[in-house]
Amino acid sequence: MTKPLTAIGLAIGLLALSSGAMPCAADSSVVMAQAMVPPTGMEDEKKPMTPEQRMQARFPQPVRVGDLIGLPMLDDSASTLGHVRQVVRTPQNKIELIVSYGGFLGWGARPVAVPIEVVGIMGRELASLDMSRGEFAAAPTWRNADAQALANDATIKIALARR
Repeated sequence: MTKPLTAIGLAIGLLALSSGAMPCAADSSVVMAQAMVPPTGMEDEKKPMTPEQRMQARFPQPVRVGDLIGLPMLDDSASTLGHVRQVVRTPQNKIELIVSYGGFLGWGARPVAVPIEVVGIMGRELASLDMSRGEFAAAPTWRNADAQALANDATIKIALARR
């Protein structure tokens, strides 16, 4: 069964080559183009952006605060860093997600404040886009110092992320 199929495939290939179906250098009807776009992030050091500017470039979308509570926060390798426990507004009018970080199966985790500008949403998961696992570990334990907890029905904007 495979020998007849192989013979048919070879015959079709030879016919295509002989009939001129394959473009050649003399055929000017075929034009090929190549984009000269640098890979993502390649020129970031030439044009430094603030976290707020990076967030605006990621098409922030409105989301209910209550929908963020309990969502997992993932790192670059899709490992869970923790879960969102609260959303607060600082006295400087910045929004932060309070994420339970560390511990074992939720035991011994400590709250860490994550600026909304370094986070992106991917469906029912959050991605830590500009805050590494090391920065989570080095972040101080969050203490409720003059931060105002946002109501579950409040709406904030969060950047989009993709894998």
